[in-house]
Amino acid sequence: MEIHPSAIIEPGAELADGCRVGPFCLVGPRVRLGAGAELKSHVVVTGDTHIGEDTTVFPFSVIGEIPQDLKFGGEDTKLRIGARNRIREHVTMNPGTAGGGGITRVGDDGLFMAGCHIAHDAQVGDNVIIVNQSAIAGHVVIEDDVIVGGLCGVHQFVRIGKGAIIGALSMVTNDVIPHGLVQGPRGELDGLNLVGLKRKGVKRDDITALRAAFQTLRDGEGSFMDRARRLSEESDSAYVTEMVAFILGESDRNFLTP
Repeated sequence: MEIHPSAIIEPGAELADGCRVGPFCLVGPRVRLGAGAELKSHVVVTGDTHIGEDTTVFPFSVIGEIPQDLKFGGEDTKLRIGARNRIREHVTMNPGTAGGGGITRVGDDGLFMAGCHIAHDAQVGDNVIIVNQSAIAGHVVIEDDVIVGGLCGVHQFVRIGKGAIIGALSMVTNDVIPHGLVQGPRGELDGLNLVGLKRKGVKRDDITALRAAFQTLRDGEGSFMDRARRLSEESDSAYVTEMVAFILGESDRNFLTP
């Protein structure tokens, strides 16, 4: 364990083997740092916050400070961050609120670029990339393998499905289907994240099935939900089944439609 003399580790904090805390960091009394976690310098970690093993937090990030929610009354809430994340300069992540479940979760192997924000009660999956200066509002759900481009805003309660990509400078106000491609200032669903699917080695048959499903969602008869229910009966692709389950799941928002 390496702790710089200028760092402040408040009594009660728990640091596992191999942690490194750089100059002028502040670690609060209820913080837990996993094995090999590193705070570069000038990092504040406070509140009931756990940071997983081998996660690195870069200078001037503030992790675990109280939510930016006027309804927050000082209740005891949590922030849980997984392993092997890279949290770059000036990132902010807040714990949950009593009205939102009381916990904010961030998964493993994420990259959170400079200046991005993860708000209260957000649920962020594994292998997620949030690019510079993007803001993830309260209660948002971001599933695994999602990329959110720079200078984006994601509205509260929005769900973004697995493998989706959000282009830079987009405002996302409704749910995004798994593997969707969103572009434009007001976040329009413009297709599928075909590049991401190919990079992950998804089989051609599954990509073909997803493209056919997207066409059905765009051009089929009936409402968007009717088309999704029809897909659940017609397709045997696991990727399409996953997409349909997401669409038919519980949500507080409407969908971005093709």
